[in-house]
Amino acid sequence: MSDVIQNLISLLLWGIVIVSTWKIYQKAGQPGWASIIPFYNYIVGLRIVGRPWWWLLLLLVPVVNVVIFIVLALDLAKSFGKGTGFGIGLILLWFIFLPILAFGSDHYVGPRGGPSGEVGVAPAISM
Repeated sequence: MSDVIQNLISLLLWGIVIVSTWKIYQKAGQPGWASIIPFYNYIVGLRIVGRPWWWLLLLLVPVVNVVIFIVLALDLAKSFGKGTGFGIGLILLWFIFLPILAFGSDHYVGPRGGPSGEVGVAPAISM
């Protein structure tokens, strides 16, 4: 019985992640479907926060990936006009803060906060 409950909770949390990242990508002017394609979702996410595509390679390096995820969470908060406290919330309580970012009234202001907080669209990838 506990396995069933654990599986249901896992499905619920993954559902929250999928729906929230889909909406966050759309707010940033990117296709929502990109959030469910493995590896491509990281490339688009890096584009949204204004980091180069090759940071995807850093995510494959143990220990370094933890640091990169922290930086990306803080950058994501800044990209939507939020502060460091919200970024820490994204790191520690992601299942609460992702939906807040996705369904709140915040607008995408550009990579890492953009110029003067203007609403923007994430730039295209140049490889």
